[in-house]
Amino acid sequence: MITVISFWKTIDGKLQSLGDIEDNCWINMVHPDDVEIKRVTEAVGVDPSVLRAALDEEETSYVDITDDGHTFITLDIPIVNDSSDVMYSTIPLGIVLTRSHIITVCLRDNMMLSEFESNPPKNLNTSAKTRFILALMLRIANRFLQYLRQINRISNSIEEKLYISQRNKEVVELLGIQKSLVFFSTSLKANQATLDKILKGKALKMSEDDTDMLEDVLIEVRQAIEMSTIFSDILSGTMDAFASIISNNLNTIMKTLTVITLLLTIPTAVFSYYGMNLEPLELLPFNNVAWFPLLLAVLLVAVTGIYFKRRHFKK
Repeated sequence: MITVISFWKTIDGKLQSLGDIEDNCWINMVHPDDVEIKRVTEAVGVDPSVLRAALDEEETSYVDITDDGHTFITLDIPIVNDSSDVMYSTIPLGIVLTRSHIITVCLRDNMMLSEFESNPPKNLNTSAKTRFILALMLRIANRFLQYLRQINRISNSIEEKLYISQRNKEVVELLGIQKSLVFFSTSLKANQATLDKILKGKALKMSEDDTDMLEDVLIEVRQAIEMSTIFSDILSGTMDAFASIISNNLNTIMKTLTVITLLLTIPTAVFSYYGMNLEPLELLPFNNVAWFPLLLAVLLVAVTGIYFKRRHFKK
């Protein structure tokens, strides 16, 4: 995986790329190696273990204040998996706030941070570090909502195909979407707990406007949690319904095959009976009538067919 490190700073009201670290800049690190971690941490005075913690794929969302007074926040962000059965998942994003810098570190390159660089929110200023972090949190919450809407559209499309084909491929895709919703729900709840802790604690120095913005972020996160829960419940009900449909179809097919087997057995039994060598031949009724076995077989098949149709195939 390629290491990508970029430096950004608000100059003349616009977020512009820098060639190196400066005061009041944003340092965005994607899958940094030990050399880059050492370079950045020595320049800004951050413990390297703080950045390495965000590179753990299993790291959970939390907020902490380090011994040197830096604020470290880990939030789960949504990503799209190109080569996996699970279309959407989450990875941790580490945010370090120092006196002069904002550092974000992530294990994988992702669309959200790329869009945040190329299309930043209005009035974004790297000098206003708290507002910058809150804007990033709001973008994360909005991205969750965007992906949840995409998941809903994709699941509806797969369900329409499943009504027609009922193939294993569509069922597997629905299972992948269900896993994505579980990942989203778990990550969103962890993010909510972290944001609540920030709102009630002193991890970030916030003005009244900053507090209002954080509350807006929490509203978006709660909405995303509710959406993921609703979509997951709907998808679970849909999977159960299709399982019942498949089971009923299988029962119907087995019942039909059983009836066909019985119907085919009757002519075989009749002709086998009349083909036996019995003495005296008078024991067989109508043994001198050549067409009688055929007529008897047809009548028995007809009676059996009518019986099963009325008894077992009622709508």
